[in-house]
Amino acid sequence: MHIHLSDFLSGRQESRDYEGELTFDTFDDGLSSHPVVEKQPVRLQITKTGEKCLSFLAKAAFSLSMPCDRCLEPVVIPFSYEVGREVDFGDEDQEEEPAYLEGYVLDVDALVRDELFVHMPMKVLCREDCRGICNRCGANLNHGDCGCDRTEPDPRMAAIRDIFKEANR
Repeated sequence: MHIHLSDFLSGRQESRDYEGELTFDTFDDGLSSHPVVEKQPVRLQITKTGEKCLSFLAKAAFSLSMPCDRCLEPVVIPFSYEVGREVDFGDEDQEEEPAYLEGYVLDVDALVRDELFVHMPMKVLCREDCRGICNRCGANLNHGDCGCDRTEPDPRMAAIRDIFKEANR
């Protein structure tokens, strides 16, 4: 959703509420792309707070499908948050334009996406007791044991194992 801000900056409008759909269907976090599985309309309030100052308050709610960090099964993660920003269009010292602004046009999707980076979970688990995948065959251990020998030998005994391997040749 794109909103032209010229009415606010020219003084014809002081405040207005908007409601619209998010247009992005996937979220790319730089490592992988996560599909949006459910989304609700975004509620946005724009208020003129000064001569060339605007305040944005957006409320977004949606769900992403993300892989479990242990077993890689898809998990639906709900997100619901508010985004608040203030922009002074008269500030000459502003180094660069925010990513959610293109001149005097507000890109609501970019505003919501930028804030999503802050709200991303550190670890995604399908359940607290997720057993993960077998490091030998890749089977999902939540569905049952795969039968692989997953005992890890003590690395301190590597020299002795090498001696026995040489003796058995």
